Amino acid sequence: MNYRLTVLCENSVGPISGTLGEHGFSVLIVPSEGAPLLFDTGQGLTLLHNARRMNKDLSRVQKVILSHGHYDHAGGLLPLLRECGPKQVYGHPGIFKPRNRIKDTGECYPIGIPASRAELEAAGATFDLSKDFREIAPGIYLTGEVPRVTDFETGDQGLYCDCTGQELDITPDDQSLVLETDKGLVVILGCCHAGLVNTLEHVAYMTGRRDIFAVIGGTHLGFCSQEQIEKTVAAIRALGVTKLAAGHCTGFAASARLSRELPREFQVALVGYTLEL
Repeated sequence: MNYRLTVLCENSVGPISGTLGEHGFSVLIVPSEGAPLLFDTGQGLTLLHNARRMNKDLSRVQKVILSHGHYDHAGGLLPLLRECGPKQVYGHPGIFKPRNRIKDTGECYPIGIPASRAELEAAGATFDLSKDFREIAPGIYLTGEVPRVTDFETGDQGLYCDCTGQELDITPDDQSLVLETDKGLVVILGCCHAGLVNTLEHVAYMTGRRDIFAVIGGTHLGFCSQEQIEKTVAAIRALGVTKLAAGHCTGFAASARLSRELPREFQVALVGYTLEL
């Protein structure tokens, strides 16, 4: 199976005229056989606009994957349903939990999916939710919950399910997508709250394969220590990843470090970035 991956939503834009950026992420996956899939939907401000600018027909998409239940990955689902019709939506059962970020000032603001499940279902969403590693189309897999086993991937700080700071949100619903290709496995990340190394090792364990050709998406390294970046770079080298197309929550400083440490592998996944496999 061959694929064409195109980033539709991202914090920054590439050279395609008229496209817009937002703090969010979305990738269109077009297989050589079968209908296109959409991985994440961004905030909802740019998905449909950018798709039109790039002549991508999202009405052909039948399956939508939500990597986790944050606004910058799932906010575009409702506009997508309203304009492009019903979709099968895959994710984790915890995507609708209340999510909040608490600032150092004590200010609390919601960062969960902006539309309710009932509202999304009324607009045409059919949810297929599971915690398990599973095949959702031929050669296409969702990781399910990713075990947190590394000692250096500590996760995000300041995320809570409440506004009192009593219930920490470790984002257990974080999932990634895996494609089987002739070049090896391709792993598509949302924010990778579970940790990049945790995720790639989980993929290797569940598939029985360590030939990870490409990784694309948000790595969440913009929120981590230098030790974590160093160990992540070492793990990418050890796995033999050929392409690391990072963006969104990777952050500028971490991206600069990855570019310096992995000059042949690293690319920036801006709006319009395309990977053909």
